[in-house]
Amino acid sequence: MKSAIGTRENIKVIEQYEKGGLKVEVLEYQQLLGISNTAMAQTMYFMGKQNVRVRQIALYLNNEKVTVERGAMSYFQGNLEMVSGVTMGNMLGRMMRGAVTGEQMAQPEYKGTGMLVLEPSFKHFLVLELGKGEGIIVDDGMFYCAQGSVTVHAVAQKNISSALLGGETLFQMELIGPGLIILESEVPMCEIDIMDLQNDTLKVDGNFAVLRSSSLQFTVERSAKTLIGSAVSGEGLVNVYRGTGQVWLAPTIKVYDTLAKASSFGLTSTKALNMNTSNSKNKK
Repeated sequence: MKSAIGTRENIKVIEQYEKGGLKVEVLEYQQLLGISNTAMAQTMYFMGKQNVRVRQIALYLNNEKVTVERGAMSYFQGNLEMVSGVTMGNMLGRMMRGAVTGEQMAQPEYKGTGMLVLEPSFKHFLVLELGKGEGIIVDDGMFYCAQGSVTVHAVAQKNISSALLGGETLFQMELIGPGLIILESEVPMCEIDIMDLQNDTLKVDGNFAVLRSSSLQFTVERSAKTLIGSAVSGEGLVNVYRGTGQVWLAPTIKVYDTLAKASSFGLTSTKALNMNTSNSKNKK
């Protein structure tokens, strides 16, 4: 099967995974050589020094099926068929569920044999393999692609008040294996701390947990047992994860959010900006 790199010389494969009839390649452009604007060229130079590069996902299917985030397809070649996953029998149910959850009525599915290349992005791609029956809940907007054997659907937070106070959405995407999944992330894997819980409790000040096992219980609670204790600690409310499973923490999301705010305000310093994503000072 033809390689997604094709005739291009400024791109290389940085990661590769394979399971069943699916092979996944993470491609990275080493440089963008078509820039003719001097100011943009200067910006891209410093972006390259900070490893801010364009990346792209290439999927090679051999009598396989994948579910892709809507709008993520760039091009495909071979004996592949795109289907919406919507039938006359499930259309009404999907429309009603989407109206409540915000879930897309149809996430495109591609099946057959061929090559499927997804849209390029400056974000990072995380490729995971889920075991049979293994489920995870991912942060809003992270889902990008999944092998056909993976179940992809929206789930409601069990505690609506916790979702609102914890800075999470009322509905999140749950992925249940087996199979490969691809997530689009604001931060690279090297800045994510995987916390393993064995009948344990994890408390997080802010909504920078990008992924958690479906088996974990999620609530929002005071950081201390008393209101006075919470006030003294300065933490207020914290996101709490209980049980057995994993929580993926990306603390540097706070840093990037602060830098983005500083840039939008035209500031050269982040000193005046609050890096606390929990907004605990505003909570009671």
